[in-house]
Amino acid sequence: MASFRDLLAAAKKDIREVDPAEAETRLGDATFLDVRELDEFEQGTVPGAVFIPRGHLESQVENKVPDRERPVVVYCAGGTRSAFAAQTLQELGYTDVVSMAGGFGRWKNEDRPWITPAVLSPEQRNRYHRHVLLPEVGEAGQQKLLESKMLLLGAGGLGSPAALYLAAAGVGTIGIVDMDVVDASNLQRQILHNEDRIGERKVDSAKKTLTALNPDVDVVTYDVRFGADNVLEIIDGYDVIVDGTDNFPTRYLLNDASLLKRIPVVHGSIFRFEGQVTVFDPYNGPCYRCLLPEPPPAELAPSCAEAGVLGVLPGIIGSIQALEAIKIVLELGETLNGRLLAYDALEQSFRTFKVRRDPSCPACGENAPPIQIAEYDDLCLPHPVEGPPTS
Repeated sequence: MASFRDLLAAAKKDIREVDPAEAETRLGDATFLDVRELDEFEQGTVPGAVFIPRGHLESQVENKVPDRERPVVVYCAGGTRSAFAAQTLQELGYTDVVSMAGGFGRWKNEDRPWITPAVLSPEQRNRYHRHVLLPEVGEAGQQKLLESKMLLLGAGGLGSPAALYLAAAGVGTIGIVDMDVVDASNLQRQILHNEDRIGERKVDSAKKTLTALNPDVDVVTYDVRFGADNVLEIIDGYDVIVDGTDNFPTRYLLNDASLLKRIPVVHGSIFRFEGQVTVFDPYNGPCYRCLLPEPPPAELAPSCAEAGVLGVLPGIIGSIQALEAIKIVLELGETLNGRLLAYDALEQSFRTFKVRRDPSCPACGENAPPIQIAEYDDLCLPHPVEGPPTS
């Protein structure tokens, strides 16, 4: 019967070991795989390392390290677990695997680069457990969400569901711009607010709701008019902007400012039983002016007060906006950049239209003049609208 020493010796015969000096030369070119336990990992790790405890290696490595041809440097605390892990990886078809002799202890003692990783607390691991289970998100992705900053323009029909789902997802900082107060007529669709908040500032009501839902979230409020005098200052530092604005002047202003700051915008609009969502990624796809060079005549874009809107519709569109914002931050899948998603609630149908960047666009085109931040009051409609269709 083989002993532990026999098994370790057999494993080391099957694999190749490198010392920390040689392993360091592979930083940036190889995947560093940390197979220690969580409490060890929390004390320090190699920058950029993928963390999979040895006991979960077989079940998780194919999702977290999908490229079997990419070089892999496996390490543990002293070099024993990593030897067994390297042997397992070879059996799984990984073609270039080495174990780091001496492990992280030797790496750290030789004063090689290491970091103390940002990790989830036990309470956060429980709260976001369903995210952590997703290999495409995992603990690293959840940490990225907690470090992200998203700005919502409007705490109304679209902003309400978007804010709730972003807060529930653990977005660390949520900014909300709105200078309105809660009205009874809002409650049919603006689910951030309630009967007791009528007459209260919308940003204050939104902050109460979101912080009660998730204390991890820092809610920053802007109870101001979003205009040319403050737009660049407000949006500065945010990773994504979720556009729930209800008028054309603000949309054009946001478009110009987001191009200047190169911040992606998740745009949504609703009208009666229809809604639309798209993503404007500055200079990597079309902008709002590519989609809509000029606003439609006022008679073709009546207000919701005139035409109405089904209360559940903004919940659907705002939720899709939240999903797109999360995908942008986590770099998941394909966003709606270059595509317009149109939803018809009566038909219960979705259609997708391609939107191409306009080479002659006055804002992002090849020969576009320098962007000047200015008010667009001449584009104002007689009545504000809650996101009219833009096609």
